[in-house]
Amino acid sequence: MKILGIGNAIVDVLCKVDDEFLIKNSLTKSTMKLIDETEFKNLLSGLSIEDTISGGSVANSIVGLSQLGNDVGFIGKVNDDDLGQKYENGLQKEKVNFLYSKKKEPIPTGTCLILITPDSERTMCTFLGTAGKVNDKDVDSEQIKKAEITFLEGYLWDEGEPKKAFDKAILNSNKVAMSLSDLFCVERHKSQFLELVKNKLDIIFSNEQEILSLIGSKSFDDAITFGKNLNKNIVITRGEKGAIAVTKGEVVECAAEKNLNIIDLTGAGDLFAAGYLHGVINGMNIKDCLHKGTELSSKIIQKIGARI
Repeated sequence: MKILGIGNAIVDVLCKVDDEFLIKNSLTKSTMKLIDETEFKNLLSGLSIEDTISGGSVANSIVGLSQLGNDVGFIGKVNDDDLGQKYENGLQKEKVNFLYSKKKEPIPTGTCLILITPDSERTMCTFLGTAGKVNDKDVDSEQIKKAEITFLEGYLWDEGEPKKAFDKAILNSNKVAMSLSDLFCVERHKSQFLELVKNKLDIIFSNEQEILSLIGSKSFDDAITFGKNLNKNIVITRGEKGAIAVTKGEVVECAAEKNLNIIDLTGAGDLFAAGYLHGVINGMNIKDCLHKGTELSSKIIQKIGARI
């Protein structure tokens, strides 16, 4: 297996809203907020559902990698309920090895309400459900050892048990990639993330806001210097400014694609990571890895949802 992803197994529920809806419900645009099941149902009531898709950040990336013809797998916890079955079917349809045997759990499969505003930005309200209970017993060390790269998401740090799965995966991995996931996620776990970036990760995916928050700076030049001082592969997406990879002291840039019909930014970072990792496992140089990531992210933002 080329890449094994471990992340929150979440069913995405996509809805279009106006900015007033976010203000009324005290939601910060373009961020992810953890909510309980009751709050999820209250927010959803009265909204029109555009689509329902098996999602989760790393899972989206893994599906993208599979669509490019790579042998990939995913570990994430779902309940043996209707949504859990829908989730598993969604991955199997995309030829992803789903390496978790679902069983009856006391709480339902996790769901994420993705609110898309007219400017195409997405704001996420996540009820983790069973997804937030993935633990070290759910991670098969032998499967981890077989994969060239283990891909993790920062969102796993929002609950206690997943950290055990996280640690076990890192301990048994040949190479570890991780997405910082979300600005608020970085701010919640800054010291732990900084320690991971410096000492345990090989490839780090971040956007500009996340990396600046991580290092406590407002200057992007500081982020470049930070990357140069580490013997890592730090990949930073910058929206219209393109993307940059800092590796072994070298800085490689890639321009953003122009004249796109942007509809929904959901999954832009996830698919960028898929394209970049596709390049890594297929021997592409850094420039071509960035181009492949940009190509996939440009495709996904011109449609609703995080699946090409």
